[in-house]
Amino acid sequence: MRNVLLIAGKEIQEGLRNRWVLATTLLLAALALTLTFLGSAPTGTVGVGALDVVVVSLSSLTIFLVPLIALLISHDAIVGDIERGTMLLLLSYPVGRRHVLLGKFLGHLAILAFATVLGYGAAAVALASTGVEVDGTSWAAFAAMIGSSILLGAAFVAIGYLASALVQQRGLAAGIAIGVWLLMVLIYDMALLGLLVVDQGRTITAETLNALLLLNPTDIYRMFNLAGSANVSAFSGMAGLANTVTLAPAYLLAALVAWTAVPLTLAALAFSRREL
Repeated sequence: MRNVLLIAGKEIQEGLRNRWVLATTLLLAALALTLTFLGSAPTGTVGVGALDVVVVSLSSLTIFLVPLIALLISHDAIVGDIERGTMLLLLSYPVGRRHVLLGKFLGHLAILAFATVLGYGAAAVALASTGVEVDGTSWAAFAAMIGSSILLGAAFVAIGYLASALVQQRGLAAGIAIGVWLLMVLIYDMALLGLLVVDQGRTITAETLNALLLLNPTDIYRMFNLAGSANVSAFSGMAGLANTVTLAPAYLLAALVAWTAVPLTLAALAFSRREL
């Protein structure tokens, strides 16, 4: 475990040196603050809490931004070190490949978690400083949004590691990362929506829709945050879908954990069999 933490610390130091931590934190904070103050304007009209609007806005932002950041910082974690020759040097020490993989993963996840908590937390602090009254349910939804955002980032970091462990060139890993982002963030939902429109409820049952949503971690995240709370789902326009899809929040969180564990395990297997 000590070796894992040492490697994780090395990744965090490299992230600080390469300005990944600073850039990611500032980007998330700037966008979160902008959405907080601009997005809370309609609360008096629609009759929802200001923090509920922030949860909807930041959840929509997270779906697009956090997976992209996670893939950018993880796609060359293995193949990049192999190309630079640093992987051979690292493995010359008494440390196993699984320790290297897990340490790198924890380091990159720590970078993403720090940026998410600090960036989104700044928005909550700024909103609270205005004197807006927020109830406990809204704070719970906000905290759940931050936690699930970190889990979503972990899933895409693991997917980036899997791509990095399978390919031989950094450029190919980067192309796969962008392709995965386009597929899971944009193409999959458009295809699913088109399928539902064409089907008109004839063959796709609620159980089938549940299964289709679980095939995409961004949809799992969307359902957990935008349909998990009554106040948030009412403002996000997903109250109807929340009644159709019968996936409990704990089940959705378990699915996000599985989306992290499975790709990371496959990446570890691929890396263990790879010739350096």
